[in-house]
Amino acid sequence: MTDRTDGASDESAAASVAELDATTGVSRRGLLGLVGAGAAGLAIGAGAGVAGGAAVARAADSGSAASAYDFFGAHQAGITTPVQDHLHFAAFDMMARTDREDVISLLQDWSYAAARMTRGLEVSATGAVGGSPEAPPDDTGEALGLGASGLTITFGLGPTLFESDGVDRFGIAARRPPVLERLPAFLGDDLDPDASGGDLCIQACADDPQVAVHAVRNLSRIAFGRARIRWSQMGFGRTSRTTASQQTPRNLFGFKDGTANILADDRDALETHVWVDASDAPAWMTGGSYLVARKIAMLIETWDRVRLSEQDAIIGRDKGEGAPLSGGDEFAQPDFDGTDAAGAALMPAVSHVRLAHPDLNDGVRILRRGYNFVDGNNDLGRLDAGLFFLSYQRAPEQFVRLQRSLSTDVMNEYIRHVGSGVWAVPPGATPGSYVGEGLFA
Repeated sequence: MTDRTDGASDESAAASVAELDATTGVSRRGLLGLVGAGAAGLAIGAGAGVAGGAAVARAADSGSAASAYDFFGAHQAGITTPVQDHLHFAAFDMMARTDREDVISLLQDWSYAAARMTRGLEVSATGAVGGSPEAPPDDTGEALGLGASGLTITFGLGPTLFESDGVDRFGIAARRPPVLERLPAFLGDDLDPDASGGDLCIQACADDPQVAVHAVRNLSRIAFGRARIRWSQMGFGRTSRTTASQQTPRNLFGFKDGTANILADDRDALETHVWVDASDAPAWMTGGSYLVARKIAMLIETWDRVRLSEQDAIIGRDKGEGAPLSGGDEFAQPDFDGTDAAGAALMPAVSHVRLAHPDLNDGVRILRRGYNFVDGNNDLGRLDAGLFFLSYQRAPEQFVRLQRSLSTDVMNEYIRHVGSGVWAVPPGATPGSYVGEGLFA
């Protein structure tokens, strides 16, 4: 889990930034993909602390959210962190003619910038306005005054980074986790190859959408010449919870989603189902996890014409309270053996809750961090909307098992899986290192 700080003083913030810049010790070569005067903004030490402190001061003066989650830790932030309200997710491909050192330098530069932005700072010491007026600024500036806003930035490594079409592009194929493979085809998949896969991914979550967009925008600039965005997705209105204090949110079908999600304080469940263990291979992934992303289009107009009783039966829960149809409150254990007076099962055999429940899947569980999305209208004038599903698990096979169990889910008549990807999410970095360092050790 990650540590949270709220309303830190300007002095402590400046000191922490000075420490960050002094201890990060990574190459910022090519930061933002810019050269010349902009590179002067990459100096480390006391000067960086002063500039960083000014950025925090601007955030404090604005009165906006100043809560921050530490980028450094045993695990990457953005997994068990309380789910924020907004998401900007992006998948990247390494450019042609890049090499191993380009991958390393990119992960170093990303980690450096992420450690600053998650503290509510600009991507470098000179930032948006402190550099030469004759050079492009290091930071795009749209997050000035917004504070950290609960920003978390999580990095992942895709199967194609290790090997693509049989080619060991970066000399790391032998260190690929054995479980990191492209997901198999599932019944009903209608995947867009331009919205699937990617050598690398960034998950930026925040309480302010502009802060999340700023993070991906600036990390994309940093990647210039080394990696390019393959596809991206904006999300709003979380569809899961990771702490008991958070209310269970609703998806665009109007149902509570993620009632039985693994919570951040359930250490046993996290160790069993989410974090890669030292007994798993390879060793450099210990403390990490595996991310599955699925873009799921919802046939909103069709669903909206379904009777309420049928909607309840499809999901297996009462739409109003979120309680299982077998009775009780939202958090009651479903009774899969219960029947009504006519002998019919209280929990329909093909209901979503029944098919996905751990009790009927050999105890398999995943940690969800999903978001709603609305991307305007399609060419038929219908809402282009749905669920951007994100799950973390100790091995991708956990997701595969559950997805195959859902092959008979009646809800499949109202959804389409249109995007997909899987990434290894390395353990968190420590000051002086970067995310993914163990892979290249």
